[in-house]
Amino acid sequence: MDQSTMTNPLMISFITMTVVFAVLYALVWVIKFIQIIDPTQKKNVAKTEAAPAAAPELADSDQNETEVVVLIAAAIAAYGFSASQIVAIRPIGGEAWSQAARLDAVNARTQLF
Repeated sequence: MDQSTMTNPLMISFITMTVVFAVLYALVWVIKFIQIIDPTQKKNVAKTEAAPAAAPELADSDQNETEVVVLIAAAIAAYGFSASQIVAIRPIGGEAWSQAARLDAVNARTQLF
């Protein structure tokens, strides 16, 4: 049997790259088609909700803590959570990062031995 084989590596690379990109292009169109016929996607319905009001800026460093708590609670409520789901609001100190770095260093040392 006479089998002809292609030995030109540039031609083989060109053909394989063409096939790969053709398949990727076809997948893009399949994904777009699925998005069009997706029954779970919400249809464009006129929005009856009012646009959320812009939150006031917190430029003043002497801001009252209760106002900050109210703003945080409003931001959490905007994501769809209720006020009863808020357990605690506390500031994050910078020492948490240094403590985590120390723990990582200790764990790395103990794993070596």
